[in-house]
Amino acid sequence: MGALLKIIRRTEPTYLVVLFDGEHENSRTALDADYKAKRPDYSGRPEEEVPFSQLPDICAALDYLGIRHTETTSCEADDVIAGYALTVSQANEIIISSMDSDFFQLITERVSVLRYRGESTVLCTPDYIKERFGITPSQYVEFKALTGDAADNIKGADKVGVKTAALLLNEFGSLENILANTENIKKPSVRESVLRNTERLRRNDKLIWLDNRAPLPFALPELKYEDKGITTNEVLKEIGLK
Repeated sequence: MGALLKIIRRTEPTYLVVLFDGEHENSRTALDADYKAKRPDYSGRPEEEVPFSQLPDICAALDYLGIRHTETTSCEADDVIAGYALTVSQANEIIISSMDSDFFQLITERVSVLRYRGESTVLCTPDYIKERFGITPSQYVEFKALTGDAADNIKGADKVGVKTAALLLNEFGSLENILANTENIKKPSVRESVLRNTERLRRNDKLIWLDNRAPLPFALPELKYEDKGITTNEVLKEIGLK
């Protein structure tokens, strides 16, 4: 709650929504059974060790703050967040507060990603992506397809690290152009790896890609928010945790 209130006061949102992943089948695992397969399994553990046991308190706190929230029922929260970013950003500035780098693909002049880490908080913009990775946000999906993502258990092409992936995308422009011009990849070990992992790379691209097809649970006017200066202690006291 403390972090959330600090984020709210830093960004001063006009509209606000908090989204959670629901407990349902993930369509991406149908594409790749290994997707997120290394996430912790909390079944059978004592309640105090299960982070999800705090959800009722979290939802009660959000209700007290007047913040709309919901769990997804047919897709990942990422998909709904992308839906809002891709549809609402035409007329609004959007800030996605998340540590998930998948959202880098959504960054534009009107969409940014806030990575909250106290005094080390970073607002990620197109310039941030260019400076950190040497690519544009629109290339991030293919960049990640090439390098992989340990957090989501997505394996990239061996011999292709972040610098090599950036070089390939800057030289060839896109993943499909890389795959169509493998004979022009100068380094033999990289060329062989891309050829060997062609199917995996195309599958990775589909796993990581976010679009605006997910149904949006709330219309924008429903998400109107006004910060009333409530403190963390007030929230905890109201929901019976202090």
